[in-house]
Amino acid sequence: RKPGLNGPPSSSAEVPVISRLSLWIRSRWRCTVLTFDLHPWRRHAVADRWDAWLGLHAQGQSNQWTERRKVKRIVVHPDYDRVSLDGDIALMELEPDLILNQNIWPVCLPSAAHHFPAGQEAWITGWGATVEGGEAARVLQKARVRIINSTVCRTLLRDPLSDQMLCAGVLAGGVDACQGDSGGPLAVTNPSGRVFVAGVVSWGEGCALRNKPGVYTRVTRFRLWIRDQMGLVSTFSY
Repeated sequence: RKPGLNGPPSSSAEVPVISRLSLWIRSRWRCTVLTFDLHPWRRHAVADRWDAWLGLHAQGQSNQWTERRKVKRIVVHPDYDRVSLDGDIALMELEPDLILNQNIWPVCLPSAAHHFPAGQEAWITGWGATVEGGEAARVLQKARVRIINSTVCRTLLRDPLSDQMLCAGVLAGGVDACQGDSGGPLAVTNPSGRVFVAGVVSWGEGCALRNKPGVYTRVTRFRLWIRDQMGLVSTFSY
């Protein structure tokens, strides 16, 4: 599946870079973010076919704060399972290096031990469909959801939920990610104001249905793999 968002449009400078990067292949928009799932990469994993646009708010409308980059390489997680969607995460390296500005700024990777408790508020963003089966949004959308207890989530979904997956949503329905949001961030702000990527939009049963939360790749379970691929030192962890 499901991977828009049943929420309001975002303002042009409120969403971090991880949810404001648009990827194009051969002049066609495909997905939205810097850390993303594997759905678009099944047939298009060759890096030089992709362009990355950062700082976009409305698709196809660049400005002085928009940056275009080539994709140098794509790293697909070696344990990705196309059936269960376990390990649904990939990384990409851009070139040249990114220049930050008022519309492009980073979010934090959580440490492997970081805990995102059930009930915690989180935000999802993307240019996906705003209704199931609908057209992709032109303006970046946002929606507020909450982390759902994994034990509860397993009782609500037909398909298995692994320990590398995280549920979030609104159990009453009406708010969710949807087709075209795959790879988008599930972002959580801590009390100090620092924003962390808790999850990556992966799959779900329909869009915004009652008692059908969305399923996200649990980023903490892949923190060490991300560190190794990016060559980060162990102190680069919050």
